[in-house]
Amino acid sequence: MRACAEVDLSAIRTNVARLSEVAGGAAMMVVVKADGYGHGMSEVARAARATGASWLGAAVLEEAIGLRAGGDTGRILTWLAVPGESYDEALGNDIDVTASARWQLADIVSSARRVRRRARLQLKVDTGLARNGASVDEWPLLLAAAADAQNRGEAVVTGVWSHFACADEPDHPANDSQEQNFRSALADVRAAGLDPEVTHLANSAGTLLRPSARFDLVRCGIAVYGLSPAPRTATAAELGLRPAMTLRTRLAAVRQVPAGQGVSYGWTHETPRPSSLGLVPVGYGDGIPRHASNRAHVQIGGVRTPVVGQVCMDQIVVDLGAVDARPGDEVVVFGAGDLGEPTAQDWADAAGTISYEIVSRLGGRIARRFVGQDGQ
Repeated sequence: MRACAEVDLSAIRTNVARLSEVAGGAAMMVVVKADGYGHGMSEVARAARATGASWLGAAVLEEAIGLRAGGDTGRILTWLAVPGESYDEALGNDIDVTASARWQLADIVSSARRVRRRARLQLKVDTGLARNGASVDEWPLLLAAAADAQNRGEAVVTGVWSHFACADEPDHPANDSQEQNFRSALADVRAAGLDPEVTHLANSAGTLLRPSARFDLVRCGIAVYGLSPAPRTATAAELGLRPAMTLRTRLAAVRQVPAGQGVSYGWTHETPRPSSLGLVPVGYGDGIPRHASNRAHVQIGGVRTPVVGQVCMDQIVVDLGAVDARPGDEVVVFGAGDLGEPTAQDWADAAGTISYEIVSRLGGRIARRFVGQDGQ
């Protein structure tokens, strides 16, 4: 096998248990969008359910429907759609769907009429992220339309929610503002005669760092996978989380080059001395960020070795230094960090991005291997 992302499902279970403990009395939603942040949607979902997650979160309709097709029978919430998408299959599968605007509610109600099934409906309000969610002007109109749909028996409002913009920065003033706006929006909900089953605002960072934002339900994504949602505030270890993914491959070649040898496209690196270079057969076509060129490290033979030259589509070059390496030797691109290997956060720092992107962008050429199943 050329390259494999090993996913430790026991770490997933440990992280869900840790987050549930922190959340106290709030129910747990595990967000498995984008193929479980690159970890495997169905496998992560099963591990989460086994650890007591009462909800799963999926961004788009096809993800939620895929969870049902894979055998999941619990509560699932989905939220992102474009005008004209059909909700027929989602409603037929008892999936909770979200309306962030009246056009979205109208599409949901149209599907409910077609399938003759009352929609389980959640309403999303924009409290300051300025992304999706009903705006201040739209919110009362959406509430009125939702109340009408509920009164007609076409929908039942099961939840109201919003999303933080700056929860990874605990002292950012946006957090107080958004929580205040959410509480105001909930007062509007009650005034409209609606009594949702759950209200939720906290993402991973909000769950771990802002107790007042936990409400009835917390939505945990990146922390489930063992990565810190607020690395400038606390590391994964400090938060009691364990990274679940290790990306492994093997050296494809080793060559000796003289001092002054340009390496990879553009010769952005020249060897300062006679050097031993290793060829690692993964690149940006597999999701390895090109912005980490000349900055990231991998681990070979228990030693961190630097990436030299530009990351290519299919391969990267590393300076082996004093490591006595041969083709076929294991390369750990990133992992939990227990044995000194780079972590996804290290790669994120090298690329000037976030750990979410490092794990979720791994491409289809990277195989997945699941360990720690069934309590092993």
